[in-house]
Amino acid sequence: MSETMTAYEKVMAARDANKLTTVDYIAHMFGESFIELHGDRRFADDHAIVAGLAMLYDTPLTVIGIEKGRNTKERMERNFGQAQPEGYRKALRLMKQAEKFHRPVLCLVDTSGAYPGIGAEERGQGQAIAENLMEMMTLKTPVLTILIGEGGSGGALALAVADEVWMMENAVYSVISPEGCASILWKDSSKAPEAAEALKMTAQDLFSLGVIERIIRQPKAADTAMFESLKMLISRTLEKNLSLSVEELTEQRYARFRKIGTAHLH
Repeated sequence: MSETMTAYEKVMAARDANKLTTVDYIAHMFGESFIELHGDRRFADDHAIVAGLAMLYDTPLTVIGIEKGRNTKERMERNFGQAQPEGYRKALRLMKQAEKFHRPVLCLVDTSGAYPGIGAEERGQGQAIAENLMEMMTLKTPVLTILIGEGGSGGALALAVADEVWMMENAVYSVISPEGCASILWKDSSKAPEAAEALKMTAQDLFSLGVIERIIRQPKAADTAMFESLKMLISRTLEKNLSLSVEELTEQRYARFRKIGTAHLH
């Protein structure tokens, strides 16, 4: 099904209000074991970022996800999945805590981008994102990121400097939205479908460019077998990375980002 969709149809699917959100994934994979933690210890608790501790079989892990909300009330509460600086600082606080106890980190990303409001800018949105990128690159514990819907700009990248990045088959990941790109390049946002093709933002495009490691089949709510196999995949990957020395782990992560795009230069 997903192979016959155009890039812009994938964008629409990634934004679909009825698709599973981060809290659904957490509930299906970790159930009662998930304990949510709050706040960045500086300003406030950002409800766009859901973060806490969970058990993956016998392994404790830190889970950090961007949540858009599933109905109008939830979306307002979650700021439509647009995180503020305190959200990224909460995420970083929990990553550093995970590093201290050598717990692996799982990030679930679904955002059109970081919140561009004045308050967010005043509280250092750019710096909060930049700090996450810098700290994640050298984090001394395994990190795995899965894009479950939209992966928009720095707001998504702030949780995606990982050992591996996976995408759901109908997820997208891009530096800008197709509408934003079309309005900048052609002064015409109706050219968004052409922009979506040119941006190479689908899971299939990004896999062939070496930007992501794996494409995952989109699970449905009652698809317990799918969630079980996803858990197994996550568990195997994190176990493999937990067995590496800190030097090997951080070297491999650094090398992963250094080689993106190089295959197409030769």
